[in-house]
Amino acid sequence: MVFHTFSDQASCAFFFVTSIVAGPGFAQNLTTIPPFELLVLETVFGIGTILVPAVIERMRRCSQAHDGLAGISVIDDIFHLLIGQFAEPKEEHHQICCFERFEIGDVIKRGDLVLINPSWVAPPVEKEAGCITIPEVPRALADIVKEFGARPVIAESSAVGVDSEKVIQESGYRELREMGYDVIDLKKDKSAHVKLPTYNGKVFDTVECWELAQNADVIISVPKLKTHDQTEMTCAIKKLKGLLTDKGKRAMHQEGLFEGVVDLMSAVKPGLAVVDAIICQEGLGPIFGKPVEMDLIVAGKDLVAVDSTCARLIGYKPEETLLTVNAAARGLGVMDSELIEILGEPLYEVKRRFLRSIEDEPVKLEGFQLIYGEATCTGCRNTVMSALVDMRNADQLMYLPGVTVVTGGAPLPEGVPRDNIVTVGLCMPKESQTERHVKGCPPNNALVVKAIIGDRAEVKRMYAEESLEKTDA
Repeated sequence: MVFHTFSDQASCAFFFVTSIVAGPGFAQNLTTIPPFELLVLETVFGIGTILVPAVIERMRRCSQAHDGLAGISVIDDIFHLLIGQFAEPKEEHHQICCFERFEIGDVIKRGDLVLINPSWVAPPVEKEAGCITIPEVPRALADIVKEFGARPVIAESSAVGVDSEKVIQESGYRELREMGYDVIDLKKDKSAHVKLPTYNGKVFDTVECWELAQNADVIISVPKLKTHDQTEMTCAIKKLKGLLTDKGKRAMHQEGLFEGVVDLMSAVKPGLAVVDAIICQEGLGPIFGKPVEMDLIVAGKDLVAVDSTCARLIGYKPEETLLTVNAAARGLGVMDSELIEILGEPLYEVKRRFLRSIEDEPVKLEGFQLIYGEATCTGCRNTVMSALVDMRNADQLMYLPGVTVVTGGAPLPEGVPRDNIVTVGLCMPKESQTERHVKGCPPNNALVVKAIIGDRAEVKRMYAEESLEKTDA
């Protein structure tokens, strides 16, 4: 687990990483769970931590036997273990279980409405795809929230045009509903849309969310750790975009994603992050990437510190993830690794370099030209590449020959008819923007595809239920 605390000398982010690994014979007899052993580690800054040894079978094997929810009790036990339910602190060694000293009561209080916000970007192809937050993690959190006398609500909205209810039905969250957990599709929530004020907003003075986000006393970000085709990595900060209405999501892309999401963070003020890094996704995330089994849970009160550590966990320097940089620059958390103490599994033992979005099977086709200017940022570069992969997956590459895509303020190529040029992004000067210009920072992938195809065919959205025209209204 990952935690944030304060010392008298400096603000320090304080981390605990729990490794989830296989336990012998666990899959053969799910009713006989080996007893947990508890190792209370050295106290740092007055706060101790614990390590869970090898007692847990891989989630995928559990899911085969219990309709996608077999791992719930196991993950549940991990979370309970973390709050000190299964062991007494060894006071004679000045050591104590981390959640007891972490004082989770300063985040969650009796009577609070706690919004647990997982990632439901799109229906997963399979449980192991690493696309969405597995339901076991929000369920375990909901149980802890109840034990503190608060009311948990698991709520999220999927990507623009995606039916969140389909995600619920196909991923195991439906079973949570049937077990009595409050699982809400925000897109179908009857509560009103509200505009929340941002704090020193760079792009937005207000952001459009659902009333539930406004009424919640505590918001817990529960992301799936993945690479991302626009922001390099998606984690606790980026995940908050699921609290926006579809109109708010579109505005975020059109006006500026990298500062807009930080504006959103300042408005909703999340109190805790718990990262599902059990089966992650690398390459062309957040949907079409490759699954990576990491078997980790990472959590903390400082979302900037959580994201900074997760960036290092998957092979990035934190300064390469612009959302983290911007949030830290506004004082919303700690990014500096010198101020982040990691307890539990050493980072060097569990880190792994993820394949980046731009490295994942680039599309090359004769007759198609892609020109990046000096001002092309990672957002536009990855967006264009992701749009091309979307076209490949939709069997629409036949529309690429004869088209030239230009980004980042690059000069328009000589000898190419202006009608055949698609310009992309806010960095293209107005005088260079063609009739097929796609605005946004970065723009939506589907809008780039639409600009390339034009009226020759309908854009096939591989994971959305609604047409592009409807979702862009």
